[in-house]
Amino acid sequence: MGNPPELYYKVLNITRDTPPQEIRAAYRCLVRQWHPDKHPPESKTEAEAMFKAITQAYEALLDQQENRAVLRACSIDVGRRSCSSADKGARAPENDKTAAGARTSAAPPQVPPHTPPARESQKVYSSTDVGGGGRRAFAEFSSYVLRKAPPLERKVECTLEELCAGCRKEVRYTRDVVTKNGLIAKKEVTQIIRVKPGWKKGTKVTFEGMGNERPGCLPGDAVFTVSARKHKAFKRQGDDLVLKAEVPLVSALTGWSFSFRLLGGEKVSWTFRDEVIGPGYEKVVRGEGMPVAGGKRGARGDVRVKFDVVFPKNLTDEQRRGLVEILRGCA
Repeated sequence: MGNPPELYYKVLNITRDTPPQEIRAAYRCLVRQWHPDKHPPESKTEAEAMFKAITQAYEALLDQQENRAVLRACSIDVGRRSCSSADKGARAPENDKTAAGARTSAAPPQVPPHTPPARESQKVYSSTDVGGGGRRAFAEFSSYVLRKAPPLERKVECTLEELCAGCRKEVRYTRDVVTKNGLIAKKEVTQIIRVKPGWKKGTKVTFEGMGNERPGCLPGDAVFTVSARKHKAFKRQGDDLVLKAEVPLVSALTGWSFSFRLLGGEKVSWTFRDEVIGPGYEKVVRGEGMPVAGGKRGARGDVRVKFDVVFPKNLTDEQRRGLVEILRGCA
């Protein structure tokens, strides 16, 4: 004979040592919560399976408790009768006299075979003793109880500087928890996320079992997805940082000085004297981009500066003729 499966306790959201009165309270609360008539059509199938499983678990646990009580009573009764028979057997030699006038002890009365109480014959549930409708109910219910509750998903926003250097983010959120009575309560939770250098937008951080709870289900996970705040100068492409710079046409043709700051604050200055900046021109600063997450220590992407030549919107006839004369001999 075995104990009911752990599934019974999970269904009722109780522990193995829960007293009978609390089992009844949990059962009453859950059947009210999962009564099919209280659920809309789209969730009625799940509610019916839950309702059946809750009822089956409650009955099985009550049967187990009653059988344990009966077995204990029977063991005590059998022990008492065994002790009584032993006492009578020990006194028999004192009365066993064959001389005249001696009393001959009567044969001990025949004890009729013990008829166990009617309740003793009731079935004690084991892990395989869920029959009929109960087995079907648990088969239907298993798809709910053996899976986790849906994940609780949140975003954690980081600046490009934080994703570059790494940081520590404190996140607060509210999760659903199941009380001892099977009710859903709100609980404020604080978690710490350690953002590693080089993490990208879309990186997920999962706190297992710290999401929402649902009766009869494993606690869901809390999943935080990294999002990147838009940067005023740089745009991230993989592990590279792209900076767009607008160059007036005259500067692109005659020379130009340009400076900017890296994410770490260092200043970079360039002077263009002997080169012409054309559309699509790009200059690269090696190893000053984002750290490569999971790569070799110190590995970084590049900073790529893309120049956008700004052409004038209007030219006078005189300007056009002047440009023709200037540019006529240029290859």
